[in-house]
Amino acid sequence: MSTRIAILIFDGLTALDAIGPYEVLSRLPEAEVTFIGKQAGVKRTDTGALGVQADLALSELPNPEVVLVPGGKGNRPLMGDADVLDWLRGAHDASTWTTSVCTGALVLGAAGTLDGKRATTHWAYLDALRELGAEPVPERVVEDGKILTAAGVSAGIDMALTLASRIAGDKVAQAIQLGIEYDPKPPFDAGSPAKAPAELVDLIRSSES
Repeated sequence: MSTRIAILIFDGLTALDAIGPYEVLSRLPEAEVTFIGKQAGVKRTDTGALGVQADLALSELPNPEVVLVPGGKGNRPLMGDADVLDWLRGAHDASTWTTSVCTGALVLGAAGTLDGKRATTHWAYLDALRELGAEPVPERVVEDGKILTAAGVSAGIDMALTLASRIAGDKVAQAIQLGIEYDPKPPFDAGSPAKAPAELVDLIRSSES
């Protein structure tokens, strides 16, 4: 029996938030990964240069086993979109796993699925997550029950590998990691606000506001 995985996409999404987890989860045995949107069709990323196809509308896939909500400034309108929030609540009620990457957690929070839950998001939005009822945790991946949330952008790969291990076991997840050669050694030690120079933290914070 296949595992149905729905990745919600929208205009203005951050590409890696969706594509990084897709590269991991699509390699799960018996996985059926579908990009879905409020309506089917091409969604443009936040750079405008890349289009991602939503093959199904939300109404066509009401009960996936796994729900994934990526980030990107384009998801802010979804936080007040009754159709999207109603779908998320129903999908979450029936899901085995409900997940997010980066500011996708804000949409989950707006749907009420993070009330009282430990969760993470991009470091610049941890306070906003608290305002939505969650307990923000500044970690790369946070698991609370059936909810898995990832910090900013590239952390979605870590979250997806964690999810792969929960679904199919550590050996399968490790094989996927090896297959995609996910062995990061970045050229700079500036990937978190605790490590980056203060002026860079201020620059990114101002650009995200």
